[in-house]
Amino acid sequence: MAQTALCNGRFTIEQRLARWLLMSHDRVDREDIMLTHEFLSLMLGVRRAGVTTALRNLVTLGSIGIHRGTIVIRDRAELLASAGDAYGAPEASYAAVMGTTPPGLAA
Repeated sequence: MAQTALCNGRFTIEQRLARWLLMSHDRVDREDIMLTHEFLSLMLGVRRAGVTTALRNLVTLGSIGIHRGTIVIRDRAELLASAGDAYGAPEASYAAVMGTTPPGLAA
């Protein structure tokens, strides 16, 4: 929870969105994730227009693809770079508790 509070106050919408997409990707066994702009705006606590702009930026970088109601993870490494320090420590702790290692956090 502390990491989420820190992210909300310190990181950009794009970084927070990248973190949220990475966390979602960690928990599903597929590259396509069923998410809408509206749902993401509620999860991030920002306006829908901000989510749309951040998603466009991630598409331009080639890290994701967008189809109606679906986000496809295309380049996880690029998404990790976009998230920066917003992603990592809590996810590693979660993986240790669950006995898994999310892609991109392997030692």
